[in-house]
Amino acid sequence: MADLIAQGEEAQQRWRRALPPRQKVVVGRAPGLWGVPWDQHVSRQHAELCWTGKQLEVARIAGSRNPVFFRGQAAERFHVQPGEHFVIGGTTFTVSDQRVSITSDVPHPLQEQTFSAQYLKQVPFRNPDYRIEVLSRVPEAISEATGDTEMCMRLASMLLAGIPRADTAAIVSVGEEPSGAGDSGRQGVRVLHWDQRLVTGRDFEPSERLIREAIRQGQSILHSWRGSEAASSQLFTARGNVDWAFCTPVRGKNGPHWAIYVAGRFNVEVTPIAGTSDPTDLREDMKFAELIALAIVSFRQMRSLQRQQASLSQFFSPVVLERLSEEDPAVVLAPRQTEVSVLFCDLRGFSLQTERYADDLLELLNRVSKALGVMTHQILDQGGVVGDFQGDAAMGFWGWPLAQPDAVLRICRAALGIRAEFETAAREPQSPLAAFYVGIGIATGQAVAGKIGTVDQAKVTVFGPVVNLASRLEGMTKVLRASILMDEATARAVRQQVPREVARVRRLAVVRPYGLDTPLEISELLPPVSEYPLLTDEHLESCERALDAFLDGRWSEAYELLHRAPAEDQVSDFLTVFIAQHKRTPPPNWDGVISITTK
Repeated sequence: MADLIAQGEEAQQRWRRALPPRQKVVVGRAPGLWGVPWDQHVSRQHAELCWTGKQLEVARIAGSRNPVFFRGQAAERFHVQPGEHFVIGGTTFTVSDQRVSITSDVPHPLQEQTFSAQYLKQVPFRNPDYRIEVLSRVPEAISEATGDTEMCMRLASMLLAGIPRADTAAIVSVGEEPSGAGDSGRQGVRVLHWDQRLVTGRDFEPSERLIREAIRQGQSILHSWRGSEAASSQLFTARGNVDWAFCTPVRGKNGPHWAIYVAGRFNVEVTPIAGTSDPTDLREDMKFAELIALAIVSFRQMRSLQRQQASLSQFFSPVVLERLSEEDPAVVLAPRQTEVSVLFCDLRGFSLQTERYADDLLELLNRVSKALGVMTHQILDQGGVVGDFQGDAAMGFWGWPLAQPDAVLRICRAALGIRAEFETAAREPQSPLAAFYVGIGIATGQAVAGKIGTVDQAKVTVFGPVVNLASRLEGMTKVLRASILMDEATARAVRQQVPREVARVRRLAVVRPYGLDTPLEISELLPPVSEYPLLTDEHLESCERALDAFLDGRWSEAYELLHRAPAEDQVSDFLTVFIAQHKRTPPPNWDGVISITTK
C-alpha cells in the first residue's frame, strides 16, 4: 500500500499516511486526517486525491486559493507516480511505495548497550531548548489525535523532529510470542506507524531481535553496526542504510506491548542541537525517546479512561452508577437538553515549572498528572462527571444523567476542595503540587449533555454556551486575581441554597468578556469565614456596597468602601485601579460595564 508524505517548511510539520485504494480523500487546512493546518497558503479543501493502485490521481478543487505545482508547473489535474511529489504553498506531498518488513536477518551489532529509564533520567540535555520546544507540542498533538493510529503518526513526526540524526522512526507493537518456531514466531511483531526523513527506494526493515529484547528487558537497547570512525565515513551498513538503531519500550500495564524504534547514521551533524562533540553518544536521543514513550503511556491511559467513561466507569459517582445499572445505558446516555452546572479548572504555573525542570521533564509530567488528579477526584467525589481534558485543564459538570437538586452545592464543594488542596500544597515546598495554582470558572444554564460525537468515536460530555461561559470565567480569574469566578445564575443559586458555613459569595463587577457583546455580572466564590478569616462578613458587605456605588456612578464612595478590605485582598484592586485610572470620575454615558480586553 502506498503512503502520502506531507512535509511543511519546518521539520515537525509533517505526516505520513497510508493511501486507501480507490477512495477519494481531500487535502487542505481543515481539521482532519489529511489536514495541513501549518500552511496558510493551503485552502481548507484544496485538492482531491485518489490512489488507483499504481498512481495517485490529483485534482485541484475549484475555489482553492493557490495553484498546485507538479514538475515545476501549475496543474489542475495530473497523475503522480511513486517517488514523485507535488507542492501546495510551502508543503510538499510525496508519494512513497516503500514496504515494511520485520526481519531477523540483521547482522549482529558490533556493540549492544542497555540503558534503564532511571539512568536516562539523569542524563542532562546539554542544550535543551530545541528538545523542550518539540516536547512542548506533544500534549496538544496527542490530545487532538482521534485514536491510536493518529497518535502514532503524530509522535513519529515528533521523534524525527527531536532526533535530528534519525533517518527512520516507528511505533511498533509486540504481542505474545507464539510457542512454535519458524516464521510463526514473528507474527506478534508489527509496525503501527513509521516515518522516514528522506524518501528512498529502500524498504523499512526493523530488527525483530532488537525489538523483542527491549520489550523483554523493559529497557532501552542500542545496537551499533559501526564505530566512531563512521562519523567521517560516507559508507553505511549493508542493510537499511543505517549505522545504529535503538528500541525504547513503552511501559504500559496492559498488552500488547508497544515500543519506539529509531534508526539512523552517525555522519549527521547534530552539534548545534545536542551540544556534544561525540557523534556516537546517543544517550540524549534515547532520553528524548523515553519522554515520548511516557507521552504514549499517558495517551493510552487517557483513552482507556474515555472508554471506561463511555461504559459508565469511574467518571460517574457511585450514586449515578447505581441508578444507571437499573436502566438501559443507551437511553440514559442519549444526548438531551437539561440544566447543568459546569466547572472549568485550569492549572497555572506550568510554563515556569517547564523552565525549572528542563532536565527532569519526567518529574514535571508526574507533577502535572497529580494536579489533574486533584481536579478529577474532587469532581467525582462530589457526584460530577468529568467531561473533558484540555491540556492541563479539566472540565466537570453536574445535573446529568440524573437531575441533581443540590448540583450547585456539590459544585461549590468541588471547587473549594480543589482550591484548598492547592493552597495547602503551596505551604509545603516538598509537595508535588507546590508552585502550581488554579483558576476555576463556574456557570449554570441549559446545555446538551450525554454521549456526543460521531458514529466512529464519541465521549460523554456537555455542549452549549454555558461551557464556553465557564471557560471564559476561568480565563478572567487571571485578570481579577480571583481563584473562583461564577456567573450570575450560579451566584444567585449559591446565595439561596448553600449555607454560609460551606461557601460565601462576593459580587465583583459587571463586565463585557472579550469577544462577547452581552454584559455579565461576575461573583467570587469564597470559603466560609472559619476557613478564610482574611475576609470577614463585614468586609464582604463593604465590597457589595462598593459595587452598588460603583455601578451608580458614585465612585468616590465606592473607592472609600473598597479600601476597607484588607491590603492582602488583591481582588478588590480590580475596581480600585479602574476608578483610579479614571480619576474617580465615571466616563460619559456610564452604564456600569467594564470591558475585558483580553481572554
